[in-house]
Amino acid sequence: MEKSFLPKTKIGKWSAGLNISFILLIFVSLILILGFKIVSFDSHWWDWTVGIAVPLTIAAFVTGIIAVRKKDLSGLVYFSIFIGACAILFLLSHSLFIND
Repeated sequence: MEKSFLPKTKIGKWSAGLNISFILLIFVSLILILGFKIVSFDSHWWDWTVGIAVPLTIAAFVTGIIAVRKKDLSGLVYFSIFIGACAILFLLSHSLFIND
Protein backbone atom coordinates (compact mmCIF):
# COMPACT_ATOMS: atom_id res chain seq x y z
CA MET A 1 0.00 0.00 0.00
CA GLU A 2 1.09 3.53 -0.63
CA LYS A 3 1.47 6.13 2.06
CA SER A 4 -1.48 8.45 2.63
CA PHE A 5 -2.94 10.47 5.46
CA LEU A 6 -6.17 8.47 5.90
CA PRO A 7 -6.07 4.77 6.77
CA LYS A 8 -7.23 2.23 4.19
CA THR A 9 -7.68 -0.93 6.26
CA LYS A 10 -10.44 -1.55 8.78
CA ILE A 11 -7.99 -1.98 11.67
CA GLY A 12 -6.25 1.26 10.65
CA LYS A 13 -9.57 3.10 10.72
CA TRP A 14 -10.23 1.68 14.18
CA SER A 15 -6.83 2.89 15.36
CA ALA A 16 -7.44 6.40 14.02
CA GLY A 17 -10.98 6.47 15.44
CA LEU A 18 -9.87 5.37 18.90
CA ASN A 19 -7.12 7.97 18.90
CA ILE A 20 -9.48 10.74 17.79
CA SER A 21 -11.90 9.67 20.54
CA PHE A 22 -9.06 9.86 23.07
CA ILE A 23 -8.07 13.36 21.94
CA LEU A 24 -11.66 14.63 21.91
CA LEU A 25 -12.35 13.21 25.39
CA ILE A 26 -9.27 14.86 26.88
CA PHE A 27 -9.95 18.13 25.03
CA VAL A 28 -13.59 18.35 26.16
CA SER A 29 -12.62 17.50 29.74
CA LEU A 30 -9.92 20.15 29.82
CA ILE A 31 -12.33 22.72 28.40
CA LEU A 32 -14.86 21.86 31.12
CA ILE A 33 -12.19 22.02 33.83
CA LEU A 34 -9.99 24.93 32.76
CA GLY A 35 -12.27 26.92 30.48
CA PHE A 36 -15.70 26.81 32.07
CA LYS A 37 -14.59 25.74 35.56
CA ILE A 38 -17.66 23.49 35.80
CA VAL A 39 -15.67 20.66 37.36
CA SER A 40 -12.16 20.39 38.79
CA PHE A 41 -9.20 18.03 38.65
CA ASP A 42 -10.03 16.96 42.20
CA SER A 43 -13.53 15.75 41.30
CA HIS A 44 -14.47 12.29 40.12
CA TRP A 45 -14.99 13.69 36.62
CA TRP A 46 -11.24 13.64 35.92
CA ASP A 47 -10.91 10.14 37.40
CA TRP A 48 -13.59 8.84 35.01
CA THR A 49 -12.06 10.71 32.09
CA VAL A 50 -8.62 9.24 32.63
CA GLY A 51 -10.09 5.80 33.31
CA ILE A 52 -11.77 5.87 29.90
CA ALA A 53 -9.04 7.73 27.97
CA VAL A 54 -6.08 5.54 28.91
CA PRO A 55 -7.59 2.28 27.58
CA LEU A 56 -8.65 4.16 24.42
CA THR A 57 -5.12 5.29 23.65
CA ILE A 58 -3.59 1.91 24.51
CA ALA A 59 -6.12 0.22 22.21
CA ALA A 60 -5.27 2.76 19.48
CA PHE A 61 -1.57 1.98 19.96
CA VAL A 62 -2.09 -1.79 19.67
CA THR A 63 -4.45 -1.56 16.69
CA GLY A 64 -2.02 0.89 15.05
CA ILE A 65 0.83 -1.58 15.33
CA ILE A 66 -1.39 -4.31 13.88
CA ALA A 67 -2.39 -1.97 11.04
CA VAL A 68 1.24 -1.20 10.21
CA ARG A 69 2.01 -4.92 10.17
CA LYS A 70 -0.87 -5.28 7.68
CA LYS A 71 0.80 -2.63 5.48
CA ASP A 72 -1.44 0.34 6.36
CA LEU A 73 1.18 3.10 6.23
CA SER A 74 -1.10 6.09 6.71
CA GLY A 75 -0.26 9.20 8.68
CA LEU A 76 -3.13 8.82 11.16
CA VAL A 77 -2.02 5.29 12.03
CA TYR A 78 1.52 6.47 12.74
CA PHE A 79 0.07 9.36 14.76
CA SER A 80 -1.97 6.86 16.81
CA ILE A 81 1.15 4.83 17.50
CA PHE A 82 3.06 7.95 18.53
CA ILE A 83 0.34 9.21 20.89
CA GLY A 84 -0.10 5.72 22.38
CA ALA A 85 3.64 5.34 22.94
CA CYS A 86 3.78 8.75 24.62
CA ALA A 87 0.87 7.82 26.89
CA ILE A 88 2.45 4.50 27.83
CA LEU A 89 5.80 6.17 28.56
CA PHE A 90 4.03 8.80 30.66
CA LEU A 91 2.18 6.11 32.64
CA LEU A 92 5.38 4.17 33.26
CA SER A 93 7.40 7.22 34.26
CA HIS A 94 4.60 8.55 36.46
CA SER A 95 4.11 5.27 38.28
CA LEU A 96 7.84 4.52 38.65
CA PHE A 97 9.39 7.89 39.45
CA ILE A 98 6.76 10.21 40.91
CA ASN A 99 5.79 9.82 44.55
CA ASP A 100 2.44 11.42 45.30
